Amino acid sequence: MDASRELISVWSYGLAGFVYVAFAIYLASGWRVGLRNRALFIATVLCALWGLAGLAFALTGQGIFLASSLLADLFRFAGWNFFLLVLLKPESSAGERWPNRLKWLSGIALALFVVGLVAQIMAVLSIPFFFPPQRLALFDSLAMTVFALVLVEQLFRNVAADWIWSIKPLCLGLGGAVLFDLYLYSDALLFNRIDVDAFSIRGFVHALVVPLVALSTIRSRDWKTKIVLSQRAALQSATLVAVGVYLLFMAGAGYYVRYFGGDWGRPFQLALLFAALLALGILGLSGSMRAKFRVLVGKHFFSYRYDYREEWLRFTNTLSSQDGFSEMGRHAVKGLADMVESPAGALWLKDPTGRFFAQSACWNMPVSSVTEDADSKLCQFLLDSGWVINLEEYRSLPRRYDRLDLPEWLVEVPNAWLVVPLATGSEMIGFVVLATARTRIDVNWEVNDLLKTAGRQAGAFLGQMQATEALLEVRKFDAFNRMSAFVVHDLKNIVAQLSLMLKNAERHRDNPEFQQDMLMTVEHSVERMRQLMMQLREGTTPVDSPRGIDLGDVIRRIQTAKASQGHDVVIENTEKVFAKGHEDRVERVIGHIVQNALDATENGGQVSVSLERQKAHAVIKVSDTGHGMTPEFLRERLFKPFQTTKPAGMGIGAYESFQYVNELGGKISVESKVDVGTQVSLLLPLFDMGAGMNFSELSEEPR
Repeated sequence: MDASRELISVWSYGLAGFVYVAFAIYLASGWRVGLRNRALFIATVLCALWGLAGLAFALTGQGIFLASSLLADLFRFAGWNFFLLVLLKPESSAGERWPNRLKWLSGIALALFVVGLVAQIMAVLSIPFFFPPQRLALFDSLAMTVFALVLVEQLFRNVAADWIWSIKPLCLGLGGAVLFDLYLYSDALLFNRIDVDAFSIRGFVHALVVPLVALSTIRSRDWKTKIVLSQRAALQSATLVAVGVYLLFMAGAGYYVRYFGGDWGRPFQLALLFAALLALGILGLSGSMRAKFRVLVGKHFFSYRYDYREEWLRFTNTLSSQDGFSEMGRHAVKGLADMVESPAGALWLKDPTGRFFAQSACWNMPVSSVTEDADSKLCQFLLDSGWVINLEEYRSLPRRYDRLDLPEWLVEVPNAWLVVPLATGSEMIGFVVLATARTRIDVNWEVNDLLKTAGRQAGAFLGQMQATEALLEVRKFDAFNRMSAFVVHDLKNIVAQLSLMLKNAERHRDNPEFQQDMLMTVEHSVERMRQLMMQLREGTTPVDSPRGIDLGDVIRRIQTAKASQGHDVVIENTEKVFAKGHEDRVERVIGHIVQNALDATENGGQVSVSLERQKAHAVIKVSDTGHGMTPEFLRERLFKPFQTTKPAGMGIGAYESFQYVNELGGKISVESKVDVGTQVSLLLPLFDMGAGMNFSELSEEPR
């Protein structure tokens, strides 16, 4: 090492030793009881010893101080790992035995420390071994950096949200230092030499950790962190450790293949590396391997198998991600199957008649046409007990299922494993048959409770979807019935008009004017019935868009039509006003209002119509001096379907008029007093006279 690097090393390790000594004194001066505080103090003291040993080697260059520095580095790693493990211990378990997951992590940390200590001692004493002790020490140091990085990741991922602010500086500092060491040892293993530049500034790097650790110490208040280790985080960390161990092992194997392979060493090493990566990819993509690994982690790291928050969020998201009833059924099957690592399943739902259950959805399972009667022993057992039927347990211990007889079709389902009832309230709406899991799973009380609860949630979702679809069907029929009522109402008016014509035909058959009026009436009736047929075929909404209508012409035509029927309608102060709408329907609405006024007015009364413009609306007022309507009728029954004051009326015309005017953006208002009369005000939006619009084109729509 040249003079400049020696000077850098002196300052680097000297700064690290001084900073850690000062931090240890600070911790000792404000000593607080507790395992976490003691673990932090021990780690700080070990770091101070490592820095001082590195300083001694940089000043003297003697091998004894290099060995001391390497040994202190090993203890420094052990100190920080111990501190991180203590932080990972949940606060609720203080004074109790360490959880299983921490026992595993502690065992790994102890094993790495022992292997490293043995390797360091063998290297110092030059004890011969089939594996070079120096190389083994580098492997162990690299493994300890990976393990420390996993612990830091576990701590940051699993700390409660309100403690992230406190623990973040510690995780940043230790994570950064560990990443630097990861580079140092990885480079040393790859090139079989130490990066002198990186080694010389290592003290500076670790000295920078102290302010961040001190900041977390001040924020954390005795390090009473709230650690909530989730199964997902444990699974990811365990996967990371397993992959790291696998890659380290394959790297060592590749090194020895190259070392002992002679001329063929490097090709063999590349082939081994490719095979290792290919095998890792195959294992990573294998569903059964992932399932087995998940069960292994859940069994040995947690007292409960499931992370219920994660399971419920995933199951709810699965149920919500549907595009219809059939898709929802498939998602319900998949959600239940994922809970027990099942690769397939099918859903049987109750028929709308309620007499049997039929398959409505399947996931990776063949479609089946078999049905199960609602009063069969299987359905009655599921309904009465609410149990999840384990078919493997049923075959070995049928007495547990109270002499249940399984139907033949269920026995013949390939790989059938579990039958999960789907219930809503006290009614069972279906059941799910799941195939055998990818890995061996003990269906204990926890699995049964989870599946039963999830089955109830899925049953509630499916029941709600069934009710929604039934409501949509009812609405479709309601819309059809309402349209039919409109058509019947219009047919009644046409029949009444034709009946009046036939009644007058006996007296006026020879009158040419009556004959002309009769032909016009028949023509109008035929056209109206043609429009009714089109309405039944295409729906209640007109096909064409609203156009401009001369309301004055419409009112005069209505006056002429009523005069031919023997009724007088007075027209008052009409303006030239064009409104937006469909001419035939607007004429029908105004004609209906006028006809109601005539029906409510006795002989000697008067019915008048006025037309005026008010801002952006045309206002048509139909007034009569008839018997009027009560306030209760106006408030509770007017414009409601099938509500009328006429003995022979259907109560459809006013409702249809109200709906159509609202569609146009207009409004109908009524003022009425009993035995005084009624005034109906009809507001219709004005037609926007665009540039270049020809007035002659406004009312070309056929009537």
